[in-house]
Amino acid sequence: MNRTKIEWVRNPDGSQGYTWNPITGCLNHVNGLCKGGSFPCYAYKLAHGRLSSKYLAGGIVVSEGKDHENLSDPFYPRFWKERLNDLPQIGLRVPWSKERGIFVCDMGDLFGTSIPEEWTRRLLERMKAYGEHRFYLLTKQPQRLPEFSPFPENCWVGVTATNAEMFKRACNELHGIEAAVKFVSVEPLLSWDWHDDKTDDPMSPAGTVMDYMDDTLDWLIIGACTGSSWEMVKLGERYNRDLTEPSAMTRLSTKWTLQPRIEWLREIVEAADKAQIPVFLKDNLKPLIGQNLGHTFPGFAYKEHLRQEMPK
Repeated sequence: MNRTKIEWVRNPDGSQGYTWNPITGCLNHVNGLCKGGSFPCYAYKLAHGRLSSKYLAGGIVVSEGKDHENLSDPFYPRFWKERLNDLPQIGLRVPWSKERGIFVCDMGDLFGTSIPEEWTRRLLERMKAYGEHRFYLLTKQPQRLPEFSPFPENCWVGVTATNAEMFKRACNELHGIEAAVKFVSVEPLLSWDWHDDKTDDPMSPAGTVMDYMDDTLDWLIIGACTGSSWEMVKLGERYNRDLTEPSAMTRLSTKWTLQPRIEWLREIVEAADKAQIPVFLKDNLKPLIGQNLGHTFPGFAYKEHLRQEMPK
């Protein structure tokens, strides 16, 4: 278990939280959600970079003994049983000094289609036994969430979305599950072509952004895409972005960002405000927000800090 720099992973007292990875890897990059979408996630890049030899040296591979090619892929799903001891056995554990907020499997997908149900349930049981701590769960496979609902009361369950269609799907799946906090992480926000599909038919799906959020979400996270300048250029080309737009592609510290259009951000945040849903704007949006404060977007920031709200 390690401290994390992911801004929204907070301990209950507001201090920076932790990550815990008893399961690493996923196959989302194969089905087009990550690598196929031109933006391999940081976990994929780390697994194929400085963590490659470590990942190849251990863990239980899903199809070990059946498909030996998987043994050579450092990001193929692996279960690390010894990491369960990061949460000591009940009865033997030494109390931590304070309640923790823990992001589970940020180096994989706990609900990935390739992850055995047994693995996922084993981790959920472990989390339930540590009710004093908060566990953040985030997936790109929301269709699997109903299999594990209701979730332990100390689990905050979220879905990643990068465009309007993924957002709709995330809200629809979250609406049908039971969890203390349900959220969507719109990061990276790559496109937002919203079509209001509401009709006069009372049985038709809700249509506005607020309709999808209302009575479903408890929290919303929004962020830009970060990576190398080459990655951001390629991503901009894929999504037909005009990189000469103000703030479209900007440098932030040692990385580059592809910023969403400010009108996308306005639509989402204003809908969240109407639905009274707390909004967490990630630090990588600073270049965009910084140029659009004042009369254009009142309420997006408090003084010089980004608006970073947490559910109560």
